[in-house]
Amino acid sequence: MFIIENYLTAVLLCIVTMLCWGSWANTQKLTSSYWRFELFYWDYALGILISSILFALTLGSVGEEGRSFIPDLNQATQENLFSAFLGGVIFNGANILLVAAISIAGMSVAFPVGIGIALVLGVLVNYLAAPQGSPILIFGGVALISLAILLNARAYKQLNEGGSEKLSSKGLFLSVISGCLMGLFYKYVAASMATNFVDPEVGKLSPYTALVLFAVGVLLSSFLFNTWQMKKPFSGNAVSFGDYFQGAFQDHVMGILGGGIWFIGMALSILASEKAGPAVSYGLGQGATVVAAIWGIFIWKEFAKAKSSTKNMLNWMLLLYVVGLALLIGAK
Repeated sequence: MFIIENYLTAVLLCIVTMLCWGSWANTQKLTSSYWRFELFYWDYALGILISSILFALTLGSVGEEGRSFIPDLNQATQENLFSAFLGGVIFNGANILLVAAISIAGMSVAFPVGIGIALVLGVLVNYLAAPQGSPILIFGGVALISLAILLNARAYKQLNEGGSEKLSSKGLFLSVISGCLMGLFYKYVAASMATNFVDPEVGKLSPYTALVLFAVGVLLSSFLFNTWQMKKPFSGNAVSFGDYFQGAFQDHVMGILGGGIWFIGMALSILASEKAGPAVSYGLGQGATVVAAIWGIFIWKEFAKAKSSTKNMLNWMLLLYVVGLALLIGAK
């Protein structure tokens, strides 16, 4: 299977992860105006599963090092298979809340708050599970990013002064809950995998096998989480499965593409975790917040009507994120 050989390559792939995770949600913006995110999400989950299988049968089954996908799947213990699957279930619950928050509050709010909290919690959890890298740089970066989260929440509050407080509170609340769950899923996927990809332990999973089980967890749990969300949406009227089959071809393609883009980021993050460490790999990938905030602020103009003081606050937020991520990169 394809394996990353050094720290520099791992960091570069984590930056690609950041771009993928910060950009996939734009595919939802490119669907038809009537296409609800609950319907979009079915194609998104399908895109993750399709991509995971393609990766496993290609990069996960070539080369002389490590175990190929099928042999690796056959020798895995139920405990490790379930751990990777559970990671997908937890992620899915968090991600559905995140997509709901995006539809209510916008990318420049939902991502910095939700993913920012996930970054802080995820780095702490993953570092405690596998203490790799400088704790001073890692936790210093997390502290700066935490401050950036507070600034972004404050900017959103200023933007909505005089507007709908109920809508503002709902978007922020969903982002916070999503972030708390999102910070936990990576730990279960990492725990299922071998610590040495070249010579993996018996019973443990290769990263490619873990990603397939993760993707299965995402899709299957959607029948619980997303079906419930369709019947009891956070905003708007309920939608049915019949509505899904009435969608335009482009809407379905955008959903599958969104899932594929997100999965590429996830796969590269997992592959980089052996050399960079789970805490640094996860933390760098969650720099997606910066990418998403830039999309929301400069491309989708979500803060176009904001006061100059609010825009200055957003600039400080972005600066703190960048410096915090720089500390994480130097935490080897």
